[in-house]
Amino acid sequence: MSSSLARSKIRTRAVALAVATTLAFAGAVTVASPAAVAAPGVENEGADCAVPGLPDAGSLPTNARLPDPFRKLDGTRISARSEWRCRREEIKRLAEKFVYGEKPPKPSSVTGTVSRTGITVNVNHNGRSAGFSASVSLPSGSGPFPAVVVLGGFGADTAAITAAGAAVINYDPYAVGREGTPRNNKQGAFYTVYGATSSTGLLLAWGWGVSRIIDVIEQSDGSILKADATGVTGCSRFGKGAFVTGAFDQRIALTMPIESGSAGVPIFRGIPGEGAQSLSSAYGEQPWLGDAFGTFTGSPARLPVDTHEMVAMFAPRGLFIMDNPHIANLGPRSASVAALGGAEVYKALGAGDNITYWSDIQDGNHCANRAEWRTPLQQSIQKFLLKTGNSPGTIRISSRAQGNLAEWRDWQTPALGDSGDTTAPSTPGTPAATGVTATGATLTWTASTDQGGSGLAGYNVYREQGATDPQLGQSTTNSITLTGLTAGTQYQVYVRARDVAGNLSGNSQLVTFTTTTTGGGDTSPPTAPAGLAASGTTSTGTTLSWTAATDDTGVAGYDVLRATGSTFTQVGTTATTSYGDTGLTPSTTYRYQVRARDAAGNTSPVSNTAEVTTQPGTSTGGCTAVATVQTQWSTGYVIQPLTITNTGTSAITGWTVTFTLPAGHTLTGSWNGTTTVSGQTVTIRNVGHNGALAPGAATTSVGFQATRPNGNTAVPSGYTCA
Repeated sequence: MSSSLARSKIRTRAVALAVATTLAFAGAVTVASPAAVAAPGVENEGADCAVPGLPDAGSLPTNARLPDPFRKLDGTRISARSEWRCRREEIKRLAEKFVYGEKPPKPSSVTGTVSRTGITVNVNHNGRSAGFSASVSLPSGSGPFPAVVVLGGFGADTAAITAAGAAVINYDPYAVGREGTPRNNKQGAFYTVYGATSSTGLLLAWGWGVSRIIDVIEQSDGSILKADATGVTGCSRFGKGAFVTGAFDQRIALTMPIESGSAGVPIFRGIPGEGAQSLSSAYGEQPWLGDAFGTFTGSPARLPVDTHEMVAMFAPRGLFIMDNPHIANLGPRSASVAALGGAEVYKALGAGDNITYWSDIQDGNHCANRAEWRTPLQQSIQKFLLKTGNSPGTIRISSRAQGNLAEWRDWQTPALGDSGDTTAPSTPGTPAATGVTATGATLTWTASTDQGGSGLAGYNVYREQGATDPQLGQSTTNSITLTGLTAGTQYQVYVRARDVAGNLSGNSQLVTFTTTTTGGGDTSPPTAPAGLAASGTTSTGTTLSWTAATDDTGVAGYDVLRATGSTFTQVGTTATTSYGDTGLTPSTTYRYQVRARDAAGNTSPVSNTAEVTTQPGTSTGGCTAVATVQTQWSTGYVIQPLTITNTGTSAITGWTVTFTLPAGHTLTGSWNGTTTVSGQTVTIRNVGHNGALAPGAATTSVGFQATRPNGNTAVPSGYTCA
């Protein structure tokens, strides 16, 4: 792209000024709308906002009503749309402190690769490193494509997503934050980098992983995936994760949480009165929420934030909440209140048609693909990711679980002005690059001046890169130090000034610089290892071997990648052409790949995939399985947890639970176990992270859902564990 074309491109984040019409409680209601707003090219727009001191937990008053999303920490209410950016930052900080834990900013180094079949992510920060990967499924066409990240392979209808023209990124959240771990010993890539005792919960850790995937997409050449057109979706526990992921990364243009339940969309204050999964149960089932939330499980009215404000954090970006009114355990009534409360902020910003809440469905099965959602799903993708549509959002709340916002608020939605400033700042001077290293550079430029009276707020820094120009950072001064750049790469960078009202200046002239190389200027990766094979497989280990890769300066070592599902995660390194993997789970299928590294850090394509199934383990003790009916309704029920306890005197490395479904009952879903069904007999075997149990230890991560004939009150029986 030429410099003149780059300088003519407009990056607007200001929302349109039209005020949306009132959203109705039921029925499909069209909302007056501006055009869809592109996602900002920065993870957190309000990072430079001055936030007053946050209150301490002990000083928080009890407030049975939902907090006023328009009231700032200093007690005043915002009166202009330009003030929302920093009010959102206050909400974010409160949510981190009291609900989710802190989401750290981008690590000092994020590198990786984007191919037509997968994404790899490597993170280095403060001497700690971790990596994970995700698979990619592309729609028909040549691209580049927008993409929807699907958490855990369990979200919106992937066939509908690809049919709409978007790619699917299958992301395994457990590679970043594992379930089944205690709060003082959390595991996964996030906790490898920030510590096993981090107070940040799994939901925000999962979101951190998606943000790092977006970092890698931004650093790619943009020929496969678009950096400014990313969505995220998930259902059930992954619906919770999708909701939190989208709220905390403003680069995500469209978020689609499904049936997220407690710790997801439903307002915390409404859960106790609705009969949804209790807050203490959600807090204790898994370390989804931050450690600090434990103080509020019995007193949510003391929270200074609630989930309607998390909904508001999305504004004006795309949000499509899908819910199930047939299962009270999911808190659908409280979720509708959260959506209605957050929609008030959307309306005040003139973006009321960018939010959709839909629980008016017939199929009560948990996480089913529903015909009612297919059209609005594809319309949302067209509007927010493809930028080819402008269908208005709708609020369709089922009469089975209809919330009433009026019962929960004592505040009214203000008419926010536009501050009167519609004049952009002057264009910044041409940046100069100094201190260029392999991963960073310092830029300085002549400062802009404010032209409209609202005041100069700072600068956005962009990289010119084909069809999409990712934002590299923000600064409140006329200089910035960029980090996390790719070695041996040419960068063309420009700067735009922004004022308090959100107006953006024209693009500065480009500055061109090339980061230094490492390892003597070597930028050529090794060839892919070949002939990967496994041998000597036991119940807990296997030996891998392969043919050596070649490189122009020599291969330094190999990374070994392993997957039990669709996502490969690095599990070890070796300087030779063999590797022994131990600590595996009996009777479990594993897939392996290997890639080579040279001294400069260049990595090869991955090898062929080798698949092994470990031998059955030898039981060294007994175990029991005890089922708890978490919730039930006329045509189904949820068993959570199915508690497996090691009753022996020695550790076990795997378990198998068998039980019988009553006649006419059908298993419709399960989690944290490998399930097979033969007639009415169900067998659940452990997965990788919950098979090893010390004497007396138990896992409570396993559960399942089933349907049954209307009015039948029977539940499964005959649980055995071996």
